[in-house]
Amino acid sequence: MFPIRDHNPSGRRPYVTYALIAVNIFVFAMYYPIMNDDVALSSFWGHWAMVPARVSEGVDIHTALTSMFLHAGLMHIGGNMLFLWIFGDNVEDAMGHLPFLLFYLASGFGADVFHVLSDPNSGVPTVGASGAIAGVLGAYLLLYPKAKVDVIFIFIIFFKIFKWPAWVVLGIWMALQIFGGASVSGSEGGVAYWAHIGGFIVGIVLATPLWVRLGGTKFWQASHFHPPHAPTFTTRTSTIPIVRRRR
Repeated sequence: MFPIRDHNPSGRRPYVTYALIAVNIFVFAMYYPIMNDDVALSSFWGHWAMVPARVSEGVDIHTALTSMFLHAGLMHIGGNMLFLWIFGDNVEDAMGHLPFLLFYLASGFGADVFHVLSDPNSGVPTVGASGAIAGVLGAYLLLYPKAKVDVIFIFIIFFKIFKWPAWVVLGIWMALQIFGGASVSGSEGGVAYWAHIGGFIVGIVLATPLWVRLGGTKFWQASHFHPPHAPTFTTRTSTIPIVRRRR
């Protein structure tokens, strides 16, 4: 089950969102040839991935930034970029281009802090834009809690698309992160749950001044918790065109 699009158009082109997606894909393409070379990949992670134990000692602080643009595989980068594509444009539209970039990076750093604190002695390299993107999800939830999101549910050969409000989609996502974070430590499970939780919390906190400036609860009530834009997609009762009978 994962989201595929939202019904919340942005008022201007999300150049920063596009640029972040492009940079992540470019960086991944640069080191993709060594993905099956364990020795080369281990050396690469050693230089650019974030290792909590090292950061806790004040070493390799730069990896808090570089790790945000690294991914462990095609599914990893594909999932992250899908979420950024769906939710990033509206947050960028509300914040503005440069403020959104700063917000994205700050959310990523906040996620790093949560991850390091969850297991400061971990020697496992951490990579991914998930923490920064979790901040985007937190801001989106605060600003557009009832924006409609199309979610595709796949079960073996059966699939169906549901249209759910953002608070349900993102609420389920956050619940899964909390459950995962409570079930495993920061060095286990292959997923940095506390980075996701931390990024989400930081995103909400950083977006709160904007939400207040827009009117707070009045901003919600003015549009009945829906986005202040017309929906991107309309529902049609049939895809079969009507052919008029000729007389």
